[in-house]
Amino acid sequence: MTKRKTILAIVCGMLGCFCFGGGDWLMIYGDTSFHADAVSWLTNGAAEIPIWRQNLAMALAFPGIILYGIALFSVQNYITDEKRRKVYHYLNAFGLTPWLALHLFYIMILVLFAQLNNAGMKMNDAARICGELYSALSWVVVASEAFMLPVFVYWFYLQVRGFTAFPKPFAFTNVLIIFGLLKGVTMLMPDNAFRLAFTNGLMSESMIIWFAIILIFEIRKEKKQ
Repeated sequence: MTKRKTILAIVCGMLGCFCFGGGDWLMIYGDTSFHADAVSWLTNGAAEIPIWRQNLAMALAFPGIILYGIALFSVQNYITDEKRRKVYHYLNAFGLTPWLALHLFYIMILVLFAQLNNAGMKMNDAARICGELYSALSWVVVASEAFMLPVFVYWFYLQVRGFTAFPKPFAFTNVLIIFGLLKGVTMLMPDNAFRLAFTNGLMSESMIIWFAIILIFEIRKEKKQ
């Protein structure tokens, strides 16, 4: 890929973060004075979220995954070894598969929670039903993460071993490391709507920082030439 196409691809990834991250905020931002015991993100604010917000959150995920794919597949061009580039390519293809499924999984539970409350059910009862649904299908979350995370672990390995165009220390700008740092920040935040939505969007927020680092690297490299 040319430098211009690479930059455009990374910008696409950042736009994908706004799509997915925007959906993460839309689907859950609300008052947190009530938390369900079993599932902490079932709040009284979530019970009041109108259906159009959940529809928009789900709709944004479709362009979001396309934009993510453009950027994540372009990143493979930084890998200097052809065999390892192919491994990254297939791990990335498998890793993109569950993003929409996981997004839908959470939205369906949130929609059910809101509708049960709108129908007059007590919030504790609605939270119990939705908590049981989440518990019954929680393996979906584990399975999705098992598909999503290996490509980022492999990217760390490639960078720390020097199999990419980046300096080895760039391995510590990995999405998963950024995610861990941001997760630590959320523990210092007060319990409110911002903290809940920020936590829900942590992966998108981590991704946009990672893409921004790659974009700065590419722009600086171009200026030096």
